[in-house]
Amino acid sequence: MSGGGSASPSRSGAAPLPSDRKREALAAGSPIQPIIKDVGEIYSRLLDHRPVIQGEIRYFVKEFEEKRGLRELRVLENLKNTIFETNEHVLPKCEQAMHDNLNEAFKRLQAANDMIHRLQEREHEERKLQADKLMAREEKRIAHWEEFMKEQQNKQAEVDEEHRKAVERLKEQYSEMEKELAKYVSF
Repeated sequence: MSGGGSASPSRSGAAPLPSDRKREALAAGSPIQPIIKDVGEIYSRLLDHRPVIQGEIRYFVKEFEEKRGLRELRVLENLKNTIFETNEHVLPKCEQAMHDNLNEAFKRLQAANDMIHRLQEREHEERKLQADKLMAREEKRIAHWEEFMKEQQNKQAEVDEEHRKAVERLKEQYSEMEKELAKYVSF
């Protein structure tokens, strides 16, 4: 309702209903028509804020789109330049550096792996030598122990034999002493 056309204050630009047409037809020839027109204008100026609000909305959207659109355009342009620079310059440099460093790292790792493999072989050989020496020592110790035990048995047999002979000598000596003592006791 922008102040001019319709007599119905509740409608704005819509086709009037048949009951509204009858009212308009009745009011058309009456002296109330200028009053209805004035009331409609007063209503649209005081109470109908749609035209003002729509204008403000259009202004806000226009300002928002212009300011934000330029800012976003600059941001997008900067992003595009950054991505282009990254794709054209930084990415190939990074790929080359990575390739060179990975090759160098791979060579170093392979050299380290070879060194470790050689160390493991040496360690294995040393362990085998130590195990062989240990086995030889163990066999030597066992042989020495067996020889020692045979020697001990021989010495034990000798000692036992000497002991037996000493016991026999002592028996003979004591039996002779008893005989002599028996001679002296019979006096």
